[in-house]
Amino acid sequence: MEEKEDQFPPVHPEEEKKKEVDLNVLFPGKDYDLNQLFPDEGTKKFLYELRRNKRDIERLIKNLDFEEE
Repeated sequence: MEEKEDQFPPVHPEEEKKKEVDLNVLFPGKDYDLNQLFPDEGTKKFLYELRRNKRDIERLIKNLDFEEE
C-alpha cells in the first residue's frame, strides 16, 4: 500500500490554481457578458467542467460502433 501512495507527488494549493475561466470564450455567440452574469469562480469552474464532460460524452458516443441487428 505504501508504494501506491508514493507514486503521486503532493499537490500544492498554488499548483491547483488554474488560469481564470472565461465564460465568453467557452460559450461564444452570447449578446451579454457571461463573466459578469456568473462572477463566482466556483460557478465558472462548474460550467467549464460541464462543457468538458459534454464534449467527452459526445466524443465517446461518436466513437462507439453500434451494430444494427
